[in-house]
Amino acid sequence: MDPAKLKAIDVHVHVETDGNGHFSLPNAYLAASAHHFGSEHRAPTLADTADYYRQRDLGAVVFTVDIESSTGHPALSQENIAQVAADNADVLIPFASVDPAKGVAGARRFRTLVTEHGMRGLKFHPSIQNFAPDDGSAYPLLEVAQELGVPAVFHTGQTGIGAGMPGGGGIKLALSNPMLLDEVAVTFPGLKIVMAHPSFPWQDEALAVAMHKPNVHIDLSGWSPKYFPPQLVRYANSLLQDKVLFGSDYPLITPDRWLSDFERLDIKPHVRPKIYKDNAVALLGLGEGQ
Repeated sequence: MDPAKLKAIDVHVHVETDGNGHFSLPNAYLAASAHHFGSEHRAPTLADTADYYRQRDLGAVVFTVDIESSTGHPALSQENIAQVAADNADVLIPFASVDPAKGVAGARRFRTLVTEHGMRGLKFHPSIQNFAPDDGSAYPLLEVAQELGVPAVFHTGQTGIGAGMPGGGGIKLALSNPMLLDEVAVTFPGLKIVMAHPSFPWQDEALAVAMHKPNVHIDLSGWSPKYFPPQLVRYANSLLQDKVLFGSDYPLITPDRWLSDFERLDIKPHVRPKIYKDNAVALLGLGEGQ
């Protein structure tokens, strides 16, 4: 990937299907999510996603979420995601996802995914994977991520997954409180951590952690920018301008919509390119020709 050829880098893009009828979530969660967001569940293949981003001169960090231990639902093939990303390396950067419940074996698998398959980071969704970021269960994975110098992305805030299902589908929102990542940032000071999404209802907590811990960043995915809390816009425009990243949450929110709405925010001219691309280039260690 050559960042100079891209207008922006979207750091939060989901792989929803393997293209052969297997989806990243169980059917009941897919139906509830579609109802919650008032739209049909869209699941482009990863190759289609690459074409979509290429047409727009955008880069994309892509990942699925391994929730096998908590749901019994088999994860999408990480090796297949890595291979399709390698075939479309001009626009795609693959991140792995390994369920923390898989322990040391999972950490060994993650190491292999990075060193042999080209994965460039690690994605967690604590509420769906049913773990607290600071309970130690993910630490074997995070030790590998810190050692190899790749970022770890954690979903934070409320989730639409499970919304409206009895008991929220068993999904516990409190596990995605960004304050739980403060302990992680202390334990792994060399780990690059990304808190995904405006962290409703804990936006101030997320800003506090990102301000205090130099290794913690925020991606702006999952919300149209026109709904961003004012304090998030204020900090993104000033004190956190080097630690905030463009992310859409595609296919739920398209980069077209996100970028169009972001243009309407009162963001300083010198900050916009940082959020669109420069901060991601620094976080991901990208250079010309990569």
